[in-house]
Amino acid sequence: MAEPITPTRSELIKVKAKIKLSQLGHKLLKMKRDGLMYELFEVLPKVKNIRANLVKDYRDCLRKLAIAQAYEGQIEIRSVAYSRRTPPTVKMGKKNIMGVVVPKVEADKVKRPLLERGYGIVGTSSVIDELVDAYEALCDEIVLAAELETTMKRLLEEVEKTKRRVNALEFKVIPELTGVKDFITLRLEEIERENIFRLKKIKAKTEAAEAEAAKSQEARRPGPVVEVEAR
Repeated sequence: MAEPITPTRSELIKVKAKIKLSQLGHKLLKMKRDGLMYELFEVLPKVKNIRANLVKDYRDCLRKLAIAQAYEGQIEIRSVAYSRRTPPTVKMGKKNIMGVVVPKVEADKVKRPLLERGYGIVGTSSVIDELVDAYEALCDEIVLAAELETTMKRLLEEVEKTKRRVNALEFKVIPELTGVKDFITLRLEEIERENIFRLKKIKAKTEAAEAEAAKSQEARRPGPVVEVEAR
């Protein structure tokens, strides 16, 4: 249920202040929305490219894995995989984009030189080396994709939230406040006209009463004395 509106000048001043504040908030939110859209359009091509690269590189990894299994066998591939004793460390940080907190992922490079991989290079073929190269590059891309995907998701959520606020101010809050302002202004004008009409009636009655009193006073006043000569 809507609150009753008191058509007073103080209430009109309050409503005008609310309209001004709402219009300022609407302007700032539109600027924020536009800034977020700009940042989102900066991230979108990167996400699109990284997704395409992930799909392509993953298929390449599967193809090289099939070749390695055919040449070296499953046991040899497992032994090479288990030779990696120290997993890469991943550090999660934060960064701020237009008031939106997004993750900043920092990880050690998975891709390493041939001699630092932990398996013997003498007993393995180049097929294994190519397979390891492909999977290490894929892991590095996955870390980057995780950061970009999460950034894009949070920017999209914030854009939608900001759009809802902008629309609420533009199509609901400001029009309602403007309607209240117009109602109070109209009512105050009506009250002012009523007061003017009442004052005119009071003035007319007062003038009529004063005129009537003047006539009564004139009637009670004695007439002029007339001297009659004796004959």
